[in-house]
Amino acid sequence: MSSLPLNASTPAPSPPASPPPAVEPTPGERSRLFRGQPGLILSWLVMAVVILWAVAPGLFTSYSGTDGIAGAQRLAPAAGHWLGTDQLGRDLYARIVYGAAWSLSGALVAVALGLAVGTALGVIAGAAGRGIDSLIMRFIDVLLAIPGLLLSLSIIILLGFGTVHAAIAVGITSIANFSRLARAEVVRVRHSEYVEAAYGSGGTFAAVLWRHILPNSLTSVIAFSALQFGNAILAISTLSFLGYGTPPPTPEWGLLIAEGRNYISTAWWLTTFPGLVVVLVVLSANRISHSFARSRR
Repeated sequence: MSSLPLNASTPAPSPPASPPPAVEPTPGERSRLFRGQPGLILSWLVMAVVILWAVAPGLFTSYSGTDGIAGAQRLAPAAGHWLGTDQLGRDLYARIVYGAAWSLSGALVAVALGLAVGTALGVIAGAAGRGIDSLIMRFIDVLLAIPGLLLSLSIIILLGFGTVHAAIAVGITSIANFSRLARAEVVRVRHSEYVEAAYGSGGTFAAVLWRHILPNSLTSVIAFSALQFGNAILAISTLSFLGYGTPPPTPEWGLLIAEGRNYISTAWWLTTFPGLVVVLVVLSANRISHSFARSRR
């Protein structure tokens, strides 16, 4: 049996392989990356315009949102009044612009309430023990068992009419959805390897929750809040349409649609244009939410 020679030298280790050079995407890959972006850009543009309406309505119209013009009742859309006038001679475009502040502020209150309370309940349920988790989730199941519109109407009857109370009612109905999503994300992240390693290295429960679990589990919740923003606008407009929102002459979008339904056969623009604005804003919020969820994958 032959043996290796004593003077045989050990082969020198090969140098580490350098990372491969970056490959430029082909035109086909680049087109796939940007596929659907025009719709997303349009959605952001719609939301930007509506937010500017709410912040500075005087920059977009010279008419009042509540004062009518004598002799200008129910004028069809024309150069002087782009979207026509209502039954009291008020410019419809101006009322839509001034109504953005009421609709957006109500939706913002609703989303903030649902996001804060629902996320807190979901995080506690996902991070705590089985007893607290079971107790919180049974409460969430009760909220989910009640139809959202019925729960909103019940809360408004207790609190009273108005945009703020309608926003609170819509926010309470969204707590269950935020809670279930937050709990699912916390449970998923909690059983990850890096979280187990953080516990193994001596990390406390509060430190691991703050540094590792929350930052990696709230991304989906934030993306869902954009979707819920559009749903809140639709829900508040529905409550205003039914007469449970802000009373006239406030130019809230749902109230504009409700006021114009009595003239739909002679003045179709009174319901069509406010309804189109609501649809565009809701679709834009949904598109932005889907883009957030897709970028997370």
